[in-house]
Amino acid sequence: MANKRDYYDVLGLNKSASKDDIKSAYRRLAKKYHPDINKASDAEDKFKEVQEAYDILFDDNKRQMYDQFGHAAFEQGTSAGGGPFSGHGFSGTGFGDIDLGDLFGSFFGGRSARSQSPTGPMRGKDTLMRTRIDFMAAVNGRKYNVPVTYDEVCSSCKGSGARTPQDVHRCSNCNGRGYIHTQQRTLFGLMEGQTTCPVCNGKGKTISHKCSTCNGEGYTRVKRDIEVNIPAGISSGQQIRLQGRGERGRNGGPNGDLFIEIIVNNHPHFKRDGNNIRITVPISFTDAALGTKIEVPTVYGDVEVVIPAGTQPENVLKLRGKGIKDMRTGNPGDQFIHLDITTPKNLNKKQKELLESFRELENKNDNIFTKFRKAFKR
Repeated sequence: MANKRDYYDVLGLNKSASKDDIKSAYRRLAKKYHPDINKASDAEDKFKEVQEAYDILFDDNKRQMYDQFGHAAFEQGTSAGGGPFSGHGFSGTGFGDIDLGDLFGSFFGGRSARSQSPTGPMRGKDTLMRTRIDFMAAVNGRKYNVPVTYDEVCSSCKGSGARTPQDVHRCSNCNGRGYIHTQQRTLFGLMEGQTTCPVCNGKGKTISHKCSTCNGEGYTRVKRDIEVNIPAGISSGQQIRLQGRGERGRNGGPNGDLFIEIIVNNHPHFKRDGNNIRITVPISFTDAALGTKIEVPTVYGDVEVVIPAGTQPENVLKLRGKGIKDMRTGNPGDQFIHLDITTPKNLNKKQKELLESFRELENKNDNIFTKFRKAFKR
């Protein structure tokens, strides 16, 4: 393997070549050295060399490994068919049962070829919190002050972590890169890799005198009441995003976002059903029989409702447009009124006399139960 030519040289390319450049060079050279066309004694070897270079450089994962480790990355992996790693490469699976990404990470301190540069900006993680709101606040919308704890750039050092700008120095161990080069003998041969600098912990800089406010962190933990706009129509389980209020970023990266999950408290009378509202209203059996008008509460105020004569317990009345407004369209749902027809338990003498008279009239005209019995005697 020591005599292998650089794959970029084989294709006549530099390391910044695009995939289109690689494909174009391969087609041109494969045609030039194809054994059926070129009868030179070394044409077949050159054709295989071009094919091998193309197989490595055109595959993004293999190319990345080659750029970092050179030919050593493929010394143990050439199959009888000539393709490195039997056509799999280092994508994490595909070399038997070995996860090569994890294997290289264990060789080089957890930093594989695909890892992000430790000195590069890294966005903080998103966080989640839950807060409860009243039913009517979810219906009508309102603004809430929510206590939020998050990391804020230190006002004293402006995020540098140092007492003064002169206290920030480029790390001499890694020359400001945040990582150091390593070499280790493995089953693949001598492997070159990178690992996070142990002196600066990947920051690429050291601090001689830390900021006393943040103790060199560059951030301070703060707790503030953040005004959150609760939109009308929101329901339990929906989330509101507060940009930049999540976990802090690293190396100058932005903070993550905070997601607030809304939990809506139940109402003692109104029940939400999507954008509709349901309410149970008690009425007397005489009002159900004779009909009446009643005031029914809605989320927008009381509304006069006509109870038709002869209303039955299973009847449901609808108030159109008295439900909850849709968050996206603004169109309201409806309110459904379930009637709870109550039967009196304690009757005075006069009431009993009137009901007895009513029953006598029912018996003359066949009451409901009599009609029910007759249906079974047919």
